[in-house]
Order: sequence, then C-alpha cells, then structure tokens
Amino acid sequence: MTPAVQHDETARKFFMVVDGHEAHLTYAVANETTLDYQHTYVPPELRGRRLAQELVAAAFAYARDKGFKVIPSCSYVQRQAERNDAYRELTVR
Repeated sequence: MTPAVQHDETARKFFMVVDGHEAHLTYAVANETTLDYQHTYVPPELRGRRLAQELVAAAFAYARDKGFKVIPSCSYVQRQAERNDAYRELTVR
C-alpha cells in the first residue's frame, strides 16, 4: 500500500516516503493567487508505481480547494495538465 501524499507548506512541497525514499513535487508561490509547480522527482527505486501522478493529483486538489491557479513549470505537470481537463482549467501561463 502506498502512503498518502503529505504537504509541507514550509518546504513548499508535496511528498511521500516509500521504502525509505522520498518522491516529491516542489512549488513556489508566484503571487497571492498562483502557485508555480516547478519540479517533480521520483527516485529510480520507486519509478513505475505512478507516484508522480499521485503527487500531481494531490497538488492540483490542493490548488482547487484553496482557490489557486497553477503555473505548470515542470514538464511532467504540464503534460498531466494537458491530458486532464480538471487540471487544465486551473493552469495559467
């Protein structure tokens, strides 16, 4: 069972620790209404488990719940937003 995605607002990241390794999505606050999702990383030991998708889903759920728009600076986040209407409607350039 995969652990739930956690959110560390101080470090500005969504993360999960699996088998002692951390997968994360880091972000910056662009302004009072926009978050910049900058980088998604899954260690080689954890790849192929769809953890990056879970991180992106949690990050977009957070943005939606808090009323933020998202700048998808991370290429992975951008690809996920292009494939998902619910994510795309939250993105800005």
